Formats: sequence, structure tokens, C-alpha cells
Amino acid sequence: MKLLVFGEIGQLGQELIRRAGDVALEVRGLEEADFTDPDACAGFVAATDADAVINAVAYTAVDKAEEQEDLALQINGTTPGAIARAAAARGLPLIHVSTDYVFDGSGDRPFLPDHPTGPLGAYGRTKLVGEDQVRAAGGPHAILRTSWVVSSHGHNFIKTMLKLGAERDRLTIVADQIGGPTPAAALADACIAAARGLLADPGKSGAYHVSGGPDVSWADFAREIFAQAGIDCEVADIPSSDYPTPAKRPLNSRMDNSSFEAAFGLPRPDWRAGLREILTDLGAI
Repeated sequence: MKLLVFGEIGQLGQELIRRAGDVALEVRGLEEADFTDPDACAGFVAATDADAVINAVAYTAVDKAEEQEDLALQINGTTPGAIARAAAARGLPLIHVSTDYVFDGSGDRPFLPDHPTGPLGAYGRTKLVGEDQVRAAGGPHAILRTSWVVSSHGHNFIKTMLKLGAERDRLTIVADQIGGPTPAAALADACIAAARGLLADPGKSGAYHVSGGPDVSWADFAREIFAQAGIDCEVADIPSSDYPTPAKRPLNSRMDNSSFEAAFGLPRPDWRAGLREILTDLGAI
């Protein structure tokens, strides 16, 4: 199997490259596949000899998106739509990564893939447009909604906690937002599994959830990071109201992963094991 992958510098793109194994990759980075140019990106799909396409590119600056919604919409919605139409025209399965932010964060039960959406801000709205564009293209596809992605690459919660935990004796961390931290390595494996599955059975097209388990608060996530890394830093719980941000975060980011496991055979990843691998990569343990 050969995969056309858009995006190589992000957490997911780097893990796709690292975990491809015997899967051949045609990687198009942002320097050549400019996501503000949908026609150019669609052109790569039209010209590829790959068997399937993975879109690992997204505008993920949640707070900046409130001021740059047009740019976020281009990257998260318009260009994925062009890629999806080009893939559909050739019958190529498309794996498109989305987010828990398409939901409103209400309640305390895990969201199923068919739960009504209701994004709270610009980031979620633009990602929802991307989902709609992928569906409307009509080709074989898997929309993989994920949450709280972490790895040894780039900027993420684990690396921030390691830095702050080494500098301070006590941190205040939000405790009323609950979700599933997702190792980028596990998400990469899920993308590859979904591509294989759609090539074998395009009827598996649809939206799925891929998030780490068990669900946890940001505060408890921080505690586990410090425990595994051997960092002596107290974590004090605070509500989201004590940490205001330009974009409202969903309080409930729990997502039901069961349909993905049933369709593609991968169980929900345990983020605690993924955390240990990330800390080992970072030399923190």
C-alpha cells in the first residue's frame, strides 16, 4: 500500500513517517502543498500513484482562530474539500482527521460519531466545514475525530508540563474539562488501519472517533505526567472560569471509540502507555 500524506511537520505527520513500516509514503509538506491554494493541493491528488490519501494538516491554533477564522476555514475546510473531491474523482480513500471541538461539550457521556454537532468557536466551526466537505465529495472516506494529541514532537501539553514542572513547585490546572489524551503514534496507526480498511471495503466510509483512554481531566493528566517523569510538582485543580481564553473549550470531550474498533480492528489506545513512550523519547525517564 502507498499513501499520499499531506503534512510532515506536525505531530501526526511525523508519527506517520516514523510508523509507516512497510507502507510506502508520498509526503507533501506545507512548503510544496500550500493549504491556502486548494487547487494546487488537489493537483497532487490528481497526479499521485498512491492507493489512498491522508490529510494530516490542520489549523489548530484554537485561540488565534477566533481572529483568523478566514485562514482557519481555508486550511480546515476549503482545501480539504478540494482534496476530497480530487480523491473521490479517482476513487481514492481519504482519511481526514477532525476534532472533538465539533461538539458543544455538554453532558458527561462519551459522544458517539452520529451525535449532533455544535461547535463553540471558530476552530470547531472550520473543522466541521471540513467534515461536511469530505462527506459531500462522495468518495470513500474516514473522518477520524480525535482529541488532546500529544507526542515527543512540536508543542503539546506534555512538553509544557515538563518545562513548567521543572521550574515550579505548584501549578494550577483546569480540572472540569474531561477528555482522552491521544498519542500521535496511536493516531498514525489508526490512519493507516483506516486506509487499509477502506481499500478492502469502501462501505466502511463514515465518521469515527479515535481518542486515548481512560478519559481524564487536564489536572489529572498533569499529575500522571509528573508521576511518570518523577517530577515533584503539586497540581491544584481549578475550574475553566479561572483560566479564561479567547476561545471557549468544551467541558466534555469524551468520545466513544467503539465503532472504530469494530470497523478497523484497533482498540482504544491507553494514553498512559503512550505517555511512557513519549517521555522515553524525550529522555525524561
